[in-house]
Amino acid sequence: MLFVDINCDLGESFGAYQLGNDAEIMKFITSANIACGFHAGDSKTMHNTIDLACKYNVAIGAHPGFPDLNGFGRREMKLTEREIYDLMIYQIGALQGFVKAAGTTLHHVKPHGALYNMAAKDKNIAGAIALAVKAVAPEAIVYALAGSELILEAGAAGLITANEVFADRTYEPDLSLTPRSHPGAVIQDEDAMIRQVLKMVKAGVVPTKNHKEIKIQADTICIHGDHIRSLYFAERLNEELVKEEVTVTKTGDFIHKIR
Repeated sequence: MLFVDINCDLGESFGAYQLGNDAEIMKFITSANIACGFHAGDSKTMHNTIDLACKYNVAIGAHPGFPDLNGFGRREMKLTEREIYDLMIYQIGALQGFVKAAGTTLHHVKPHGALYNMAAKDKNIAGAIALAVKAVAPEAIVYALAGSELILEAGAAGLITANEVFADRTYEPDLSLTPRSHPGAVIQDEDAMIRQVLKMVKAGVVPTKNHKEIKIQADTICIHGDHIRSLYFAERLNEELVKEEVTVTKTGDFIHKIR
């Protein structure tokens, strides 16, 4: 039997300005990556998003990023390993407070934006993130780009990892994501997104930009909550996976079984 998790980046609004489809999209995902205040989000938004996740039995994850509200955490920053370690602990700790107050547990940690992409390739950055998670949330699953340095470093630190794949992004031959600044980086056609997901989940391969198929491990699928049709796509993706006899559930429900 095949299992997969569907995750979505949520809680990326501010206070009274609650944007997007967070409440509706929760019905069709199994993991929520909640912004921790550095690239987006604030105390009220974290609280509200955790309440929604509890209502729909969605796994709660911390989504820490660079301290860059204007750039939405998508601009690279040159920080020391100690600085990255500190910003991870600061943000994970903020979300953990609300998680504890809600009487639940932190399920996973997934870095955001530029920090995520840099950790995928840079062993030192990945190591700093892994050490921070181990220090404050050792039971949390680390969500990271499939086959990346962060998967390797988190595993070496003794943490549980989940290989993340993307429905709406194209891949380079080294399994990195095509940079958003490049043409064709984001897949717009929903049928093409579905085909890519099914190929990754069922066949364990992904097509790359040079038209070759590369092996890939798909534990969790990321969909982007800020896309105009994200709600529709989340619902459709669930339906298509069920048709293909793939069980959609939290990574914590199956990740131990496949390791």
